[in-house]
Amino acid sequence: MSQQEGARQAASGLFVNASAPRRAAFERACAGLFAPLRMADGAEAALAMLAQQPADVLVLDLECCEIGIDLPALGQLLAGRAGRPVLVLCPFANARWLPALMAHGPLAYLITPLDPEALRQAVGARLRGGFAPAAEAEPAALLALLSQAQQALAAADEGIRFGERLCAAMLGWPGVVHAALFQRHAGDELRLEAQHGAAGLDLAAVLGRAERLLQSPLRHAFPGLLAAASGETVLLDAVDKAGEPQLAQALRDQGVDMVVGVPVPGSGPGGPRGALCLSFGQARALSLPHWSTLEDLAQLTAFGLRMAELMRENEELLGRVTQLATLDPLTGVANRRHGEYLMEQELRRARRYRTPLALIAFDIDRFRNVNDAYGHPVGDVVLRAVADTARGLLRSSDVLVRSGGEEFQVIAPHTSAIDGLRMAEKLRAAIEAAELPGCDHVTVSLGVAQLGEFESGDALAVRVGAALARAKRAGRNCVELAMQ
Repeated sequence: MSQQEGARQAASGLFVNASAPRRAAFERACAGLFAPLRMADGAEAALAMLAQQPADVLVLDLECCEIGIDLPALGQLLAGRAGRPVLVLCPFANARWLPALMAHGPLAYLITPLDPEALRQAVGARLRGGFAPAAEAEPAALLALLSQAQQALAAADEGIRFGERLCAAMLGWPGVVHAALFQRHAGDELRLEAQHGAAGLDLAAVLGRAERLLQSPLRHAFPGLLAAASGETVLLDAVDKAGEPQLAQALRDQGVDMVVGVPVPGSGPGGPRGALCLSFGQARALSLPHWSTLEDLAQLTAFGLRMAELMRENEELLGRVTQLATLDPLTGVANRRHGEYLMEQELRRARRYRTPLALIAFDIDRFRNVNDAYGHPVGDVVLRAVADTARGLLRSSDVLVRSGGEEFQVIAPHTSAIDGLRMAEKLRAAIEAAELPGCDHVTVSLGVAQLGEFESGDALAVRVGAALARAKRAGRNCVELAMQ
């Protein structure tokens, strides 16, 4: 044993972990660094041993620990440490332990896994250099970061824009070279929603995809994906600790040495809504204010995403209400009220630009006989088929309106009386030839009128109605032009 190691043996240690293999592995790697090194299989045993004989250094290994079960006892152990330095060995995939334990007092930590030699060197460095906790962050910098993130909420009406502004705000964290937002969507799909940072660093290229990320082979290794999948905070203070050499090399090539993934909480039971991912150019210890800021960012992100989701739902609801208010539920064409509104709009446009406007009215001949012979369900099928046939012949500028039971209108902008007659004849022939499931063919009678120079919409409707009545009297299945 070297004289330097011998000089360090004045520090006594107490190692705490419930797993006998973990205790044995730590003893093999680090026993020579302590004088002596004792082992405890849990917090209660450690408290009893410390009561009998104090230890200079308390080492907590969190591997195999459950935060919901073990935190109260470990918190009690930390509260009773009487100022002794504490070193925590924390698995990279369960960094939520760190702020939970820091709430009970200052501590130093190492992120695992570490091979035996790396563990020995890291613990030895702590023994030589002291166990001072991570330096506190500058409050002004964290407040400025949160303020910028809150300003991103102004874009919460659109999820992607909010994510981009949020990622840009997170670059205000000292040492962060890239920030990203992962979001879960319907069907449990995880997407890279937004990212911002160093030129050339594209997480979609690093991960091999930007969608279906829960099926990615790197979902267990990359902090952003792991946090979104597990709901746990993930800290890789060295990118090679995830056990994916290609991923580690790709991140190092882009100047990334440390990555933090923080889950974004969902609005109810179930998995997280997504995750924030911060990539640092150099590894650095995080203090309790750092972790608190990360939690605030995650909560703010959840709020912003929920706002964006509610706005999308409101837009969909408004669209649905508008559809119900303007469309005929049976045929899907404009209903009478909306047709009257559209007719008034086209009338004003025709007056302003001095363009022709035609109105075609038609109804199904002897439609009552269809209902009497085949039943109302077949009558509904006929109405839909007639509407679909007419809609298939109309131009994109034309509007088909169901104005009554079996009555329809066509508002035809930029259409003269002669062109309206041609259009009406095409409609008549197409409907007569249409195949109607469940019944015989039907015919329609049609009236056509062109808007007069000083004519109102009501007067135009009266004239076209009179033309339709003449078509009925003329034997049906024909077209009549309205008189001026």
